[in-house]
Amino acid sequence: MAAETGRYRSAVSKNKDPSGLLISVIRTLSSSDDVQDRETEKGRLEEAFETCDRDLDELIVQHYAELTTAIRTYQSITERITSSRNKIKQVKENLLSCKMLLHCKRDELRKLWIEGIEHKHVLQLLDEIESIKQVPQRLVAYMASKHYLHATDMLVSAVDSLEGPLLQVEGLGDLRLELHSKKLNIHVVLIDELHRHLYIKSTSRLGHKNKDKNAARLLGSAAKDASPNAALDVSNLSTPRKLLDSSQFSTPGSGSVRELQQDARESNLADLSEVDPEENSAEFMGILIKALAKLKKVPETIKAIMERLEPELKQIVKRSTTQIADHAYRRGENLAQESQPRLLLDLLELLFEKFKAVAQAHSVVLAQLQQIAVQCPGGAHQEGIKLYEQADVSAKIQTVLQVLLMEYLDVKNSRSATEPSAQLSYARTGSEFAAFFAKKKPQRAKQSLFKFESSSHAISMSAYLREQRQELYSKSGELQGGADDNLIEGGEMKFVCKPGARNITVIFQPLLRFILEIEMNMGPGPAKQCQLRAFLTYYINDLFLNQVRTEINKEIEAVSKAADPLKILASADTMKVLGVHRPLLQSTVVVEKSIQDLMSLMQDLSAYSNQFLEMVCDKLKEYKDICNSAYRGVVKCEEKLTISASWSKDEDISRLLQSLPNWANMAQPRQTRQKREDEEDFTRAAFAKESEVLTGNLGDKLIPQNEILRDVSDLKALANLHESMEWLASRLKTFFTNLPHASSVSPCSADSQVVGESERSREQILQTLSDLSRGFQDIADRCLLVLHLEVRVHCFHYLIPLAKQGNYAIVANVESMDYDPLVVKLNKDISAIDEAMGAALQQHKFQYIFEGLGHLISCILINGAQYFKRISESGIKKMCRNIFVLQQNLTNITMSREADLDFARQYYEMLYNTADELLNLVVDQGVRYTELEYINALSLLHRSQTGVGDLSTQNVRLQRLKEIICEQAAIKQATKDKKITTV
Repeated sequence: MAAETGRYRSAVSKNKDPSGLLISVIRTLSSSDDVQDRETEKGRLEEAFETCDRDLDELIVQHYAELTTAIRTYQSITERITSSRNKIKQVKENLLSCKMLLHCKRDELRKLWIEGIEHKHVLQLLDEIESIKQVPQRLVAYMASKHYLHATDMLVSAVDSLEGPLLQVEGLGDLRLELHSKKLNIHVVLIDELHRHLYIKSTSRLGHKNKDKNAARLLGSAAKDASPNAALDVSNLSTPRKLLDSSQFSTPGSGSVRELQQDARESNLADLSEVDPEENSAEFMGILIKALAKLKKVPETIKAIMERLEPELKQIVKRSTTQIADHAYRRGENLAQESQPRLLLDLLELLFEKFKAVAQAHSVVLAQLQQIAVQCPGGAHQEGIKLYEQADVSAKIQTVLQVLLMEYLDVKNSRSATEPSAQLSYARTGSEFAAFFAKKKPQRAKQSLFKFESSSHAISMSAYLREQRQELYSKSGELQGGADDNLIEGGEMKFVCKPGARNITVIFQPLLRFILEIEMNMGPGPAKQCQLRAFLTYYINDLFLNQVRTEINKEIEAVSKAADPLKILASADTMKVLGVHRPLLQSTVVVEKSIQDLMSLMQDLSAYSNQFLEMVCDKLKEYKDICNSAYRGVVKCEEKLTISASWSKDEDISRLLQSLPNWANMAQPRQTRQKREDEEDFTRAAFAKESEVLTGNLGDKLIPQNEILRDVSDLKALANLHESMEWLASRLKTFFTNLPHASSVSPCSADSQVVGESERSREQILQTLSDLSRGFQDIADRCLLVLHLEVRVHCFHYLIPLAKQGNYAIVANVESMDYDPLVVKLNKDISAIDEAMGAALQQHKFQYIFEGLGHLISCILINGAQYFKRISESGIKKMCRNIFVLQQNLTNITMSREADLDFARQYYEMLYNTADELLNLVVDQGVRYTELEYINALSLLHRSQTGVGDLSTQNVRLQRLKEIICEQAAIKQATKDKKITTV
């Protein structure tokens, strides 16, 4: 049974529907034919029910409280449902009753409903009228607090309401006309406010950096400087037309009157006034553009922007000029008396910053306008909106800058034309010419006894006037003030510095950087130049370079085209400034100054360095030709070069002279020269070689006067030319050493081929300049060689006739024992040359000219013995006196003993002996002179003395002399060899 009971339970658990179990039991009972089976089945079923009842009773006992609560809750819910059904039934009955009653009164109810709608509409219109009446006052408040978008929305919505739903309200006619007039004029105020932010607000916070050589001073910005002398404050300028008529503006600010009323209830004017709408200028300009778009005044706005662009930029230039002048005034600078291109640089840098800010502000406005144009329902073309471009703003900025540069660079040359020439300011007529040279009374310098400009009253008055001008400026936005401003008057414009072409040197690099920024902003495209670069290129290439060339030509021609340019020297003050101790030619100083000026211009205008280098080449070539022609004018006589000039021109002779130690010693100061143990013998050997060359070429002929330079002033001119050419060559070498190797590319070319050609051209120019520098040094060396040779040619000119034409076979008397006139002339000549060279040449060059001169004179006199016909003892004595006076003069010049002239004097004193005594003297004293000199002396004794024998006897003596000289040479060689062996 238990198993059966479990089966029933499992069947119940598997089939939760009890009816299914019942049907299964019935089917079992009905299909069974055996009564026993039925009874068995019945028993099982009863047992299962009993088990189920027990389980149910147990569960009821266990969960009695929960079951009781559930039964009560169910009972309560059943009661509430029953009550609700009764109430709904009653409501239905009442509704049916009301429907029946209303059906009877429907006409009367419809009439009341229509009257309610009418009253509601009237109340709405009254609310709208009341709100619109408040529009003028609220519009004034919005405009005063610069909430222009609120004001515009309110005004447009109010006008739409007055011309729409409220059009038939006759009492609003005056208000309608007033608001319509305000709507027509409010865009003028918005456009003025937009321009104030474009050109004044955007530039007001820009400071001005004034760069100095020693320190950088940051000038306070115009908006933040609160001192009485501060820069002009332009950030708080009132709108020029903002106060057109304070009663002109009013209107709510939504799309409908109901929204306006809601906005009036929700917005608080006090809260709006606390927020500064101008704090973010870009957002504020966007608000202004949106307001103008609501007014449908975008085309008029664009037209006004384009029309006022150039005047507003010029006003920025005017304000910046005054700002720079004010800063200069506070630093104590007087622009009318001082030419300061640095202030022009400050002005341009300030303008560049301001124009960049203006361009940035225009880009914001353009972005807003483009957004408005895209949002137009009918399209920008149908709305009449034709946008301008950023390129238009850039073009106007360049135009204004170009006009400014033309004025400051004096392109029209108006100011320089009005200034009289300093050189031609007199002698316009004959009377003026005479008056210029007439004797004038000395004029006493006009000096004021005292001035008021530094007094406390003057200072306070000046500050007061400046404050007044700033106050007027801050109120109107226009520059005020008169001629007392710290500016240079220039017609319609006022300048911070004197206009002139050289101002380009100060502003070129910043201007070029600004141009590069403009071209970068132009974006990629075909190779095209901006307008400002085209002007700059034209000005420098076609105007400035020609003007510089003309100025330099005038300066050089003024000194080089004189009657005798080699005798016009620089002043003592100029030499002191240059740090030189010997006179220089005025033309050389002018040329060097011109070259230095061109070099500085080349550094300032580095993009045009090749042009300036070519100009330097041209000027140096011209000046070299001038110096060469002047040199030839000095050394030529009767279309023929002097001996010294022709020798210095000869490459072999000049190379020989420059290879001698005295030339190297002259080029190297004695203090830095290495000392040689045999320096004196070495120098004497050099002098001997030089004397040998000169004597071999000039020792046997008379030199005419037209082949020497007799005028000492010509020699002085050559000395001045030498010093000038050497100084100029050294200066040029210094200039060219400091040149950069690579040239900057021309601003008009960025092609690699053009760059390569420019570099090749620069290399050629530098090579030409190096050649020119060496050319000037060659002229200097040639002049020094001419001076060196000329003094020696003078000695030949005077001393050769002394031997060939002089009479020294004389009887002793007072007159005959005087110095030879030729020796006196030579002494005077040497002394004059000494005086001229001492003042014109440096000491080591002076020594080069006169050192070795004694040795040459000694050689000339000794070699001249062969030309004497006869000589007596009185003649020998006279000759010794001549040598002594020459030695004395040279000693005073060279400050040395001049022992070589002692050698010549001893040679002539040797002639006091007879012929045989001369041979014994050679044996006793040794060989001191050359074989030829001994032969000349012996031959002169044979011609001068009596009892010397016939010709055969004389030949025997000559043969004996040669043998003695050979013996002495052999003995000397043997002694020398013995010393070497001993060592």
